Order: sequence, then structure tokens, then C-alpha cells
Amino acid sequence: MTGQKTKSHSTPHRPSQGNRDFRNRTKRDGKHSGERQTTPYNAPKPLTGNAAVQPAIILKVGREKSLLRRHPWVFSGAIERVDGAPASGGTLAVRDASENFLAWASYNASSQITARVWSWHEEEAIGVEFFRSRISNALAVRNPQPRRERGDKPFSLRGKGWEGGGGGIEKGGARLIHAESDGLPGLVVDRYGDALVMQIGSAGAERWRDTCADILQDLCNPACIYERSDSDSRELEGLEPRNGVLRGALPENVEVVEHGLRFKVDVVAGQKTGFYLDQRDNRALTETLARDKDVLNCFCYTGGFSLYALRGGAKSVLSIDASGDALRIAAENLATNNLDAARAEWLKADVFQALRKLRDQGRSFDFIILDPPKFAPTAAFAEKAARGYKDINLLGFKLLRPGGLLATYSCSGGISEDMFQKIIAGAALDAGVDAQIVHHLHASADHPVLLSFPEGAYLKGLVLRVGPQGG
Repeated sequence: MTGQKTKSHSTPHRPSQGNRDFRNRTKRDGKHSGERQTTPYNAPKPLTGNAAVQPAIILKVGREKSLLRRHPWVFSGAIERVDGAPASGGTLAVRDASENFLAWASYNASSQITARVWSWHEEEAIGVEFFRSRISNALAVRNPQPRRERGDKPFSLRGKGWEGGGGGIEKGGARLIHAESDGLPGLVVDRYGDALVMQIGSAGAERWRDTCADILQDLCNPACIYERSDSDSRELEGLEPRNGVLRGALPENVEVVEHGLRFKVDVVAGQKTGFYLDQRDNRALTETLARDKDVLNCFCYTGGFSLYALRGGAKSVLSIDASGDALRIAAENLATNNLDAARAEWLKADVFQALRKLRDQGRSFDFIILDPPKFAPTAAFAEKAARGYKDINLLGFKLLRPGGLLATYSCSGGISEDMFQKIIAGAALDAGVDAQIVHHLHASADHPVLLSFPEGAYLKGLVLRVGPQGG
């Protein structure tokens, strides 16, 4: 990366605002974490250059190395000056100290990530055709069919042209655009049936918001494009939250079909864009592991892992979440899929407190799933988040029967995969158990990770088996 570590987290991470069990306990700068500030706390100092010349970002000597490795972020600490008088979201050339061209990037003076790269090619114009090409390419790799003539609408959600694809991605739901990994920093688009949900997390994507919506409407022909631009990253970018219909009309019921299971999606007020598409493959794995087991699913949201476990033959599934609305939808999903309600129990509770209560009651389980919302949006939160991860995993190990399985996840961008594994190892040690890693888990195939942008690998998970005697 160029320059210092950032406090921004505009990668397409899962949101922290749904985590009532952890981050709402803490305060930052004397305020509850949910309170918004009028000025981004990470706003860099002005880097004003010559206002009379063509707008450009000029880097300090030697600070071009990460761009030469095609990392798409430029931090404020790497910048010598900003020439011209660029507007937020505008496209500028990024140049090295000798003023050699490096990239075209969107500009935001309010963010520590002052520039996000659109293109590495000086001859490329950043305009409508650029975004049409990038969006078309993102759709094509998730829908691998022979190219057709423009006008045939090969990506229509409501026509015969869209068949899913992309390594098992089903017709009902998929991530269509994954921000930096698809060459469109700050833009995330998820598909739920005939509806698209668009999330904008950067000033550059904000500048091209309507253009991207028009292109998506043209290529995909959805019933609705709904905007969920309410992630934490907008505050850090100096942008106000915004939700609402962009194109079309939102269907009364939005549903995703995944491996034959049907899930209601709350695109208006649900976590993330309404559903956790990134866990698709991991939910399918859960089904294969759950047979004849007593399962505990913590932070269950609308019941994704729970329904897979029930369909997989679990003897019982106890599902815990702090949101009553999420549990109501989970119960509806259970009924919709005609699964045995007698084997399912839903508990509205703070997960940390619930785990301690289960421990004190002497309860135990064969298979425990821990999938909390984001504890550490950035590396600055890592130490505090590590305590939260260790706490829930320590309790998880203590509630696990000898020979049992623990599936544990982190979607925190501020926690690396190596750090997460070390946290879990510490929890096992303190719990007095020996545990083996039987699966390393990541996001599903429609959430690709650009090799030059490792920050895109935000979701990591482990399935662990404890020793037959618990240690």
C-alpha cells in the first residue's frame, strides 16, 4: 500500500451497525459508536498545490511503489500536493514525484484514502463507456455465456438471458459487483431475484451513481434498483447516508433462493444489503456437518445457517440473535421451507450474555456456529475486537462436547486471517481443549479478491474439531 495505514474501511465488508452485542457496548471519542459526526475523524490535512494548473495528484518521492504493484488506494500521507482545484469525486491523474503518469483515480480530500484508482491506462477515458465496460465485464464473469449483440440484454434478470453461473451461483442471489475487485472502487451491487441493491461507499462512486444505475437498468432489466448507501464507510468518506429506490418499484416481497432454500430479504432495513451472500458456500458446508447433532447458531440473523442445519438432519438447533425483527423473519423462513419447527428454538438475547448463561446452566452442543457482525472495521479496532473474538470463542469451546465442531468466522477487515487463527488458538488454550482445523473458509465465488488488493479478503472462517476428551 502507498503511505500510512488507513482508518477507512470502504472495502465491501459486512456491516458493524447490526452488532448490538459488541460495538454498542463501547464508546469512541465520548460518543456511542452509532452516533455520526459532522466531520470525518480521519480527515487529512489539506494538500493544496498550484490551483492554476491541470488537476493532478503528485506523490512524494518513492511513494509510487504500491501503485506500480497495482494496489488501487492512495493514502494522504503519500501525497506531496494536489494541483488544480478538483471537486470531491472527480477524476485526477496520479503522478510520481517526477510527474510521470501512474493512474486515473477518483479524488476525495475528506478521506485518508485520498484517491482510488479507476484505470492504469493513460489513454483510457473515465466516462459512461468506461463504466458500461466495467459493469458488463463484472456481469459476464458471473454469467459465463457466449457474448451476444448489444440490445439482446444478455444479463436481464427477468428474461431467459440470465442463468446464474459463476461457479454454482444460483438464479436467486449473487453479488454482481464487488467494488475494487471488479475495478469499481466503492461500488457494490447485489442481486435478489428481480431486484438489485446498490451500495456506494466512496466519493468517486457517488459521482457516477446515476450513470451506474442507468447502465445496470439497461443491462439487467431489474424490477427495482434500491440504494443502501448507509454503511460506516460513507461517514469516513464524508458522505451522508442515503437509502431509497433509484429505479423501478420495490417488490412487496423480496426473496432469494439458495441451494433450494428460500429466504426473505429485507433490503430496506436488513443488515448489509439485506442478506449475507458471502456465506453461501459455508452455509452449504454446514448442512453436510449437522446430521444428528445438537446445534447452536449464534448471531443467527434471519436463520441462514440454522435452516441449512435443520435440512441437513440436525437433532436440534438453538438460534440466538439480538434483533427481534431478524428472528421474526427467520421464523418465517423456517415455515416457508416446511422445515420441522419442533427441532428449532429462537432466542432473542445478547449473545455474550446468552453464552455465559448456557455455560452456567451446564448446556452443551455437538456443533456451534459463531458468525458475528464486524467487530473491527479497521486495524485501529483490532485490539478491542480481539478480546471480543476470544471471549465468544472461549465460551464456544467450553460449550462444545468432546469431539464436537466449532465453525467460527470473522468479517472484520481489521483482523487478518493469521491474527484470527491466533486468537482462536488462544481461546482453545484457555478453554483447555485441543482443536484441529478441518476447514479454512472464505467468501463465495462471486466475492473475488484481486491479487493486488488483499484487503478484499475480509471474510475468514475456521471449522475446528475438539479432541474426543475435550483436550
